[in-house]
Amino acid sequence: MLDWLVPVLIVVATILAMEFVAWSSHKYIMHGFGWAWHRDHHEPHDNMFEKNDLYGVVGAVMSISMFLWGSPLIAAEYVWPQATWIGFGILCYGIIYTLVHDGLVHQRYFRWVPKRGYAKQLVQAHKLHHATIGKEGGVSFGFIFARDPAKLKEELKRQREAGIAVVRDAAGA
Repeated sequence: MLDWLVPVLIVVATILAMEFVAWSSHKYIMHGFGWAWHRDHHEPHDNMFEKNDLYGVVGAVMSISMFLWGSPLIAAEYVWPQATWIGFGILCYGIIYTLVHDGLVHQRYFRWVPKRGYAKQLVQAHKLHHATIGKEGGVSFGFIFARDPAKLKEELKRQREAGIAVVRDAAGA
């Protein structure tokens, strides 16, 4: 009867873990040695796609790899069935990311500006992430969990004063 509980817990745990993976990858890879792929995401352009979208391909490869590891298609003696649920959790995170980050925040797929609530906080937090010029400094590297925008503005102000980040004037920091 509870055969569904373990897979659901694995999927939920994977989604939560992916937010940490995304946060740390965004902060240390995308704003570090992977800036060449991420830069165009922080610069104005009229292109439908960005080099930054290649990070989504990396996530898809992670998900597909887990699905394969959980499947007897490769070699039955190496199958780890729970990997299928991890792959599904990564896929779910990718869908959430696409809807929230690309859709809601950057309005690549639909137009809706939230007036209140957590959706508004997510949009504000990510707009503050884009308030810096270049890869140095910055705030709000996660994608589905957002801190209070007032605290993020304070952090941007501290970074600007310390010379850690160049902050655009429009950020209000």
